Amino acid sequence: MTNPHWQSDAAAKRISRRNAAERRFKLLGLGAIVLSLSFLALLLFIMLKNGLGGLDWSFLSGTDSTDPDTAGVWGATKGSLLTMFVTLLLSFPMGVLAAIYLEEFAPKNRWIDLVEVSINNLAAVPSIIFGLLGLAVFINTLDMPRSSPLVGGLTLALMTMPVIVISGRNAIKAVPPSIRDAALAVGASKVQTVFHHVLPLALPGILTGTIIGMARALGETAPLLMIGMRAFVVTPPGGVTDPSSVLPMQIFLWSDEIDTGFVQNTSAAIIVLLVFLLAMNGLAIYLRNKFEVRW
Repeated sequence: MTNPHWQSDAAAKRISRRNAAERRFKLLGLGAIVLSLSFLALLLFIMLKNGLGGLDWSFLSGTDSTDPDTAGVWGATKGSLLTMFVTLLLSFPMGVLAAIYLEEFAPKNRWIDLVEVSINNLAAVPSIIFGLLGLAVFINTLDMPRSSPLVGGLTLALMTMPVIVISGRNAIKAVPPSIRDAALAVGASKVQTVFHHVLPLALPGILTGTIIGMARALGETAPLLMIGMRAFVVTPPGGVTDPSSVLPMQIFLWSDEIDTGFVQNTSAAIIVLLVFLLAMNGLAIYLRNKFEVRW
């Protein structure tokens, strides 16, 4: 039985307007994607055009120099690797454990609410504030070595940890309550339920958030400026306490040089940094697919 109301001219006009609005929204979304990809393609084209000729073994294995023909990125690349290692070693376990406690074990009271609000606010704090904190605490108070991957990693860990906590809590919250109820029903304790059943299911989301936070930390320069990692360092660091630079800082220093020969070096270093970031994002996708469990 048909309804004459839906066959009227007014209903047809409303449906037509609704379909037109949906088409406009799709076109708007498609335009935003095309615009974003166009900027990315333009950036890649400019960087490849200016820096591809400078990518050779001597550039990849060399260190910083005042001569653009002999300058390389190995010292900065090694400094970035050591800094990211310290950052991951500190921020990942502490961030995941904090997320587990806040989501599964913490009582619901005003103090926990204050902690949650503080963590959300810390994730939005400008990165240079963490640089000032690292300068005041790690260098001026604890007298740690300036311009070292250890201090850089500690500073970036403070910046990355709120992101890991927030993504970890969201991943843990996404695990269905039936998983917890089933584990408790067969006699598992609260700790066993969390670490044997909930955490493995939440691990893909936690790893994805961690890699995203690490990729953000890899491209930071402001906090590292405050702890002195803009120094001219010729020798690659032998450990986490040796003076070093990092890739974003090396790019910043070369872009400020008067010699036009550093234009090619700057573009080539940007290509190396982009490859580094793409490798980290690819690792995140691989780990997410590897540990993803469907229920």
